[in-house]
Amino acid sequence: MAIQAIPRHLFVDTALENRAYEDTALPIGSGQTISQPYTVAAQTELLEVARGDKVLEIGTGSGYQAAILSHMGADVYSVERHEKLYHKAKQILNELGYRPNLKLGDGTMGWSAYAPYDGIVVTAGAPVVPDDLIDQLNVGGRLVVPVGSQKSQVMVRITRVSEESYEEEHLQHFKFVPLIGEKGWD
Repeated sequence: MAIQAIPRHLFVDTALENRAYEDTALPIGSGQTISQPYTVAAQTELLEVARGDKVLEIGTGSGYQAAILSHMGADVYSVERHEKLYHKAKQILNELGYRPNLKLGDGTMGWSAYAPYDGIVVTAGAPVVPDDLIDQLNVGGRLVVPVGSQKSQVMVRITRVSEESYEEEHLQHFKFVPLIGEKGWD
């Protein structure tokens, strides 16, 4: 399994390395966290990633989820809004031999230049599902996004079943940092 293959301790501050394999979210700077392994696994499973899938990640953060998706054989595109985290993630991913496509910017609008995607995963809690992300899905593609308040969200999976229709599933409750941007929280 990809989660077992990725050295999570490399994605956290050295002062927290001894806690890297606990099933808990940990701070990574810029007011952000690395999601707990259970959450990363749950979102990854809901994406139903297959080798060769083009996957967009909104919120690169530490780069941990991008590493897992890359390890699974996905063609990864990831957007991060914090410049410090963007550069740090890019460095660690390169050191590990992963070469996802990274962008510094507002992920709430996706990355339309490379759309459509087979999967989109949002690693921050949104007030609503951003329409731009739905529009960037391939037919058969899946969007996994936590939606709710800034304190608690429900994981939502939207599957594009045709050019004009979608299926929406509401799953477990989670707690994420807020999705900030034009189509997210202020």
